[in-house]
Amino acid sequence: MSAGLFELRKDPITGWWVATIVDRDFDRSRFARAAEPVDDGGDCQNCRMPPGDGVRVRILKDYAFHVIGTEAERGELDRSFAQVTVAGARAAGSWRTIAAPPGEHRPLAQVGEMTEQLLLVARAAIADATAAAQTDYLQVVQNWGAQAGARTNHLCLDLYDLPLIPHRVGEELGGAARFVIREGECPWCRLVREESRARDRLVWEDAATVAFAPWGSRSPFEVWIVPREHQADFGQADDAAVRATAQALRQVLGGLAVSLDGPPYNLVLHTAPLRERVDATFHWHWEVHPRLREVAGLELGTGLPVNPVSPEAAVEELLERAGGRVDAVR
Repeated sequence: MSAGLFELRKDPITGWWVATIVDRDFDRSRFARAAEPVDDGGDCQNCRMPPGDGVRVRILKDYAFHVIGTEAERGELDRSFAQVTVAGARAAGSWRTIAAPPGEHRPLAQVGEMTEQLLLVARAAIADATAAAQTDYLQVVQNWGAQAGARTNHLCLDLYDLPLIPHRVGEELGGAARFVIREGECPWCRLVREESRARDRLVWEDAATVAFAPWGSRSPFEVWIVPREHQADFGQADDAAVRATAQALRQVLGGLAVSLDGPPYNLVLHTAPLRERVDATFHWHWEVHPRLREVAGLELGTGLPVNPVSPEAAVEELLERAGGRVDAVR
């Protein structure tokens, strides 16, 4: 088969375009890529700090972000340093990590109820950040494997208090609001319904959660985990929703591990901003982005993501290795 035909697909929420290669047979040898361990010199700091036996929260850097803005604004800020403390110099936010118990270096898909415990701590952190109203957004991420930017082999989730709303989330906020005005419903609620019905890109579903490869997947084997119940703020999710999300994450990441030899990945939560009410238009969800390839010149030059594996082909591969059925991934 000839290779290289780009199919331009448009994200229904943000309106961003993706170039998806659709005329190339899937070659597992090109994408199966095991997560590489981080060289920590045999000393895992998350195993010993902070002290304790359970899930712990460690502050890596307080006041982690300086708001500089443009180069001209940077100059104004530099001239003001003599009159203010560093903590007061438009610094905001922090970088923390939710660390699993000491010695826990297994992947998230293998730790059972520990997944739920980590998510419960993340939920509490978002609720606390909302109440404090000192930053604009709390980003929850997991970087797994050295190729995905991990700094540790320890199982953990990172928390970044940001004095801004991230561009990607901002585009989702605006696109979702326009979608609701135009279509009369939340775009993620529609995606949950349509992906469950069509099943072409469906990876996992149960009574509470749907996991699918989005139509405009920006990277090979990208998967979204979306609750069926509409809710904007993960900080307000009830225990049942957190439990269902933990189950879905284990299943999706376990399926990726079988299909792609335990790949490196980035797991990110998209939730409502801390100081904005978007209850009617936003829908919290988790995104899994396996790190299977390098970004090339077309993407850097244009900002147009290039996905060499269509989401339909990715799901076909996932389900084939899981027995050919969505319920076999459970």
